[in-house]
Amino acid sequence: MNTSALASTTYLLDLANVKKSFRTPDRKERTVLEGVDFRLAEGEIVALLGKSGSGKSTLLRIMAGLTRANGGQVLYRGEEMTGPARGISMVFQSFALFPWLTVQENVELGLEALGVDAIEREERAQDAIEMIGLGGFESAYPKELSGGMRQRVGFARALVMRPDVMLLDEPFSALDVLTSETLRADLLELWDERRIPTKGILLVSHNIEEAVSMADRVLVFSSDPGRVRAEIPINLPRPRDTESAAFRQIVDEVYGLMTSHGRQAAGIDQLTIGYRLPATTPSKLVEMLETIADQPFDGRADLPALAEVTELPDDALFHIYDGLRVLGFARLAEGDIFLTPGGRALVDAENDHRKAIFAEHLLQTIPLATHIKRVLDERPKHNAPEERFLQELQDYLTGDEAERVLEVMVDWGRYAEVFDYDYNSGMLHLPEDDEDDGDDDSMERSGDDGHVQGADSPSP
Repeated sequence: MNTSALASTTYLLDLANVKKSFRTPDRKERTVLEGVDFRLAEGEIVALLGKSGSGKSTLLRIMAGLTRANGGQVLYRGEEMTGPARGISMVFQSFALFPWLTVQENVELGLEALGVDAIEREERAQDAIEMIGLGGFESAYPKELSGGMRQRVGFARALVMRPDVMLLDEPFSALDVLTSETLRADLLELWDERRIPTKGILLVSHNIEEAVSMADRVLVFSSDPGRVRAEIPINLPRPRDTESAAFRQIVDEVYGLMTSHGRQAAGIDQLTIGYRLPATTPSKLVEMLETIADQPFDGRADLPALAEVTELPDDALFHIYDGLRVLGFARLAEGDIFLTPGGRALVDAENDHRKAIFAEHLLQTIPLATHIKRVLDERPKHNAPEERFLQELQDYLTGDEAERVLEVMVDWGRYAEVFDYDYNSGMLHLPEDDEDDGDDDSMERSGDDGHVQGADSPSP
């Protein structure tokens, strides 16, 4: 659909300045979404791309009426949403089927909850099952179906409600490549041939090519907090030739937007100890550096080409790119990734020296690493319980996210031999070679009355 026509079109969903925040167990507010503006018009498919943790799924739940926003306005067909709307259905990443119910019974479930009589339920469910390509499997149980067939049941369960709007939360991500391509093509055929009553589709995805192949426009979502930061219209006819120059140009543009980072321009020295470290490992970072350094890239790689060579999902690649960027091993510009002198030095070094280079960059660029190292240096026995650092991270992050960030930090720090971690006691400590000769092996848990507010605060 041409987005220039949106002004004269009825809006199915209309969100203005939407905010969503949660309170942690310590009663601190964490903002997940802020200033979100979005409109879904009749006759269009919109794809929403963003990194993990950016609040995309939370936004979908708000649109479905499953979660209330803390601020702003959420309208469905011009009416304020106060709960689940009968015209909106959702398909989840997980198949979310009841294993003790047959395909027919799983599909009928929503109709039964609405009080639809048994005869109509059966007829509508059979129509939806046939439409989605599962005819003959009505009496099968989920355990008897492949992953692709189970997700088809999920689509049938959504379509049987005859929704105006379908919200798709990464519905193809749990499937293998061939199965996901087939299911996407079948859904688009139903849509383009107007064989389903749905007037609008919003797809949340981590897969850029998937989004560009399906959507009429792609929205790029930012993080911390989540909001729409860019919109790209796609005026290519479907089915789309994924090898065409026009398609590749749009994919490159989206990659460029997805990998651009506000902090990159400002400088990584402005990071705090609460920076959301990307969910990746040192081994993956080093492997990516080696791939970029090797032929055919020779230190500079086109991101879509790199995705094709590595065969990694886009979300995993974005975490790796962010890790390389923030550590100073690579820089990103215009849809390409370049090795920095530091990245080249690490690739060229022997394994032991690689760890030393990684450690140097880690302590120069990541305030949390510097903070942990200083605390351990200053303590008589050079150790501290993980809980102390988790409490500090919770000044910036939710409890679950604080645990994830500290887990990543421990992984990076252990690889670099900056500090170590005892999984039995939950204590971080300096590597044995760095500890004072007079220290014994016991680990203290006392002395944590002070609360450090940032990387430059004094520690006990």
